[in-house]
Amino acid sequence: MTKHNIENEQENSASGEFEREPVPKSKLKSWKSFLGMYAGEHAAGTEFMIGPLFLTAGVSAFDLIIGLLMGNLLAVLSWRFLTAHIAVKRRLTLYYQLERIAGKKLVTFYNLANGFLFCFLAGAMVTVSATAVGVPFDMEMPKLTDTVPNSLTWVIIVLLIGLVISIIAARGYETVSKAANWMSPIIVTGFIACGIVALSQLNVGSLEDFWNIWGEGTDPFPGQLKFGFWHVVIWSWFANAAMHVGMSDLSVFRYAKHESSGWTTAAGMYVGHYMAWIAAALLYAVYLKSPEAQTFLGNGEAPPVAPGPLAHNAIGIFGIIVVILAGWTTANPTIYRAGLAFQAIMPKLSTAKVTFIAGMIATVAGLFPAFAMKLLGFVALYGFILAPFGAIIVFEHFFAKRFALVEDYAAKERIGFNKAVFWSWAISFGVFYFISLYFDVFLSFVTLPAWILCGILFLVFSKRLQRGYTVENGS
Repeated sequence: MTKHNIENEQENSASGEFEREPVPKSKLKSWKSFLGMYAGEHAAGTEFMIGPLFLTAGVSAFDLIIGLLMGNLLAVLSWRFLTAHIAVKRRLTLYYQLERIAGKKLVTFYNLANGFLFCFLAGAMVTVSATAVGVPFDMEMPKLTDTVPNSLTWVIIVLLIGLVISIIAARGYETVSKAANWMSPIIVTGFIACGIVALSQLNVGSLEDFWNIWGEGTDPFPGQLKFGFWHVVIWSWFANAAMHVGMSDLSVFRYAKHESSGWTTAAGMYVGHYMAWIAAALLYAVYLKSPEAQTFLGNGEAPPVAPGPLAHNAIGIFGIIVVILAGWTTANPTIYRAGLAFQAIMPKLSTAKVTFIAGMIATVAGLFPAFAMKLLGFVALYGFILAPFGAIIVFEHFFAKRFALVEDYAAKERIGFNKAVFWSWAISFGVFYFISLYFDVFLSFVTLPAWILCGILFLVFSKRLQRGYTVENGS
């Protein structure tokens, strides 16, 4: 079959999402498509939660401003030189590429974990949007300690928002990308406006005044972990660990014409994970001066973090709109990724159907505020769980030939469970999760060591497993 015919066959794929084949050249996209998507996704719902949560962790000015600068740079470099590089070389989804290495049975467990964790993250963003929709209804907002729905109004609003988000995500990458491109300028403008208004409300007239908002830091709020400089650097680097070093965004960058499109993630990191986090933190700083917040603190409780009211207090109705759209632009691509994970388990179902199912799971998760209110810890956990699987792909890509290993071993040997992959992940996860629990080490601090150990063990175990194997006798 000629290359032309192969591409035509791929283009006629029933779903149009190329879940189990390389993306054809005719479907590749320019860097502009990724710029809008990353700016939209990362100047989004999570930012309205994470910025204030940094304040509840008692960060200082230096820790926040310089720490975020460094951590976000490390994240951009990870996307550019690992994720985008491998994606353009192979043009496969994470799920199919990992299946070819690890085997279908093993990847089924990974896909379930991946899909559900993404659904929970998307659910947190449904929660964020719901806090904005609830403002006109004078809805009681969830507190930092809340875990279950607190009213029927909350349930109805979350269900309606989740339904709309699920429909958009189920329409595929094209729709997700267009939605992000359309919404992102509005959201970015909203974050800038919120930051400017908050500075005015805080009576900031100089750089010194701005710096003194955080000063030398404070004790963490009740029930929150104290964040120092390295907490901020490492956490912001691995806030998206599953996407970059965990290789989830292979599914996104497989559409890129050139691997240099990986640089577009800087729009997300510095517009979203820098400017937007700081702007959202400023909104919360304003709220902390209110009598309501002081009452909470006086009672030994952490004041609630509800993005809708915070943005509404700063810029009115536009703030409500921005928070709603911000939740959508994070939830949409996250549900799309979850749908791809579930579709790999149920290939007979269309991507649209499984993505809609993922959206409904996310909606149910959104009913429970705990996923949003504990976002710093949850993000650290899901990155720690999923990132080491990305090391399997990275280490095979860069070191397989050097160590005379067979690439895509499970596919060539037709095995469903690659023990080298399983034990590499299990040992690295077990060792460093134990260290985190036993020695009370912040989980993000052990994500990189776990990732490296998993990759090294994969090379060692694969060498042993493939002893005596040659491509000729396995093909």
